[in-house]
Amino acid sequence: MIMMLGNLLRRTDFPVSRMAQAVRLAHLKVGEKLPSVDLFEGSPKGSVDIASLFAGKKGILFAVPGAFTPGCSKTHLPGYVSDFEQFKTKGVEVIACVSVNDPFVMAAWGEAHGAKDKVRMLADTCAAFTKAVGMDFDATPVLGNVRSKRYAMLIEDGTVKCINAEPDGTGLTCSLSNSLLSQL
Repeated sequence: MIMMLGNLLRRTDFPVSRMAQAVRLAHLKVGEKLPSVDLFEGSPKGSVDIASLFAGKKGILFAVPGAFTPGCSKTHLPGYVSDFEQFKTKGVEVIACVSVNDPFVMAAWGEAHGAKDKVRMLADTCAAFTKAVGMDFDATPVLGNVRSKRYAMLIEDGTVKCINAEPDGTGLTCSLSNSLLSQL
């Protein structure tokens, strides 16, 4: 079952709603500011404005299709956790992971991977941020709702300096921590 889910997450032929297609035309671009959208950390009371989180800081924002999914749990999140010190030596002040999940799932996933004090685990409960940056895709057949494509961004003072978006939206190549480290 898990292997089947992993294979399905790499598919590129998921049905896409008209709304998602319209939003996808407005991808966030290098040189643009992050939109001000509230995400949640730890619980529904832990509201975090993503634009404020990166204001005045150098940071990494990466997104995954789902917490506890195979590629996200075996490769993506663990890479950022293990490379935390290397990012820190390159001046990175904050690393945040975003997924269209609830804050309790994100907190448990972070705890399971030792992300505390290394990677901020942010829940985009209604995909508001994901849609605002044009990185949503309809994963209803596999994950039950709209999810985020897999990508990583380098952000300086709230401005996007680099975007590494997976070509198929779910692969594990250019959005991994080692890829972003090599660009710093």
